Amino acid sequence: MGNSVKAWHPAVPYVREVLHATFEHHSYPAHTHEDWTVLLIDKGAVTYDLERTAHEAVPASITLLPPHVPHDGRSAVGGQAFRKRVLYLSEHWLPAKAADAAVARPTLMDPQAVATVMGIHEALSSPGDAMAAECGVLALHESVRLHLGAPPSPASDAPLARQLREMLDDRLFESFTIAEAAAILGVHPSHLVRVFSKAYGIAPHRYVTGRRVDRARRLLLDGIPASEAAVEAGFHDQSHLTRHFRRVLGTTPGAFAA
Repeated sequence: MGNSVKAWHPAVPYVREVLHATFEHHSYPAHTHEDWTVLLIDKGAVTYDLERTAHEAVPASITLLPPHVPHDGRSAVGGQAFRKRVLYLSEHWLPAKAADAAVARPTLMDPQAVATVMGIHEALSSPGDAMAAECGVLALHESVRLHLGAPPSPASDAPLARQLREMLDDRLFESFTIAEAAAILGVHPSHLVRVFSKAYGIAPHRYVTGRRVDRARRLLLDGIPASEAAVEAGFHDQSHLTRHFRRVLGTTPGAFAA
């Protein structure tokens, strides 16, 4: 199998770096990161010491390592490879006081949080799905806050949700981030995602994608080629349109147009 590493800097708010790696023979010495580290194990298991306390990272869980806290890492079973995916999120993703709580409780077993992290990685691997990744990071923010003992945030604010919907409608076919909208509206991005999802029963990126599919559908019925319809409807390219068109409508743009 050998060792393999893939890393990149995505253009997504809060996401500093993404790492996908398989290690057949490697042990990390004690080190620190300036970012929050969100670790997902896909195969094998990893043992690590976090501030001189032993822990284990296993599949179907998330490991949360706070900024500037020493940790190491090695395969939990000698000679057995492990495969991992890692998000390095800005140290401002969570308040500084959350670091102490994360040292005491670095493991999340919540299936919904695990699914959220898997969805973030899927979106980050797909050109054009930056808003989906951003919404995932913001949803994870709330899950981690609750895990670390913070009180639930208020979820109802229909006027704020309506303001965000109007902004998304106005810029439906442009590249746009929730962080930009939050700065304009003067709220935290995770709060904005939460109130929108509560008010409309759908996350902002799902709303945008659905509206774009609807636009592409009408263009296709007007005889516009799928490659042109994809760009005009705000998709990255035709394959990006095809993937979401099939998910929403159960068929491909070509079959629908025919």
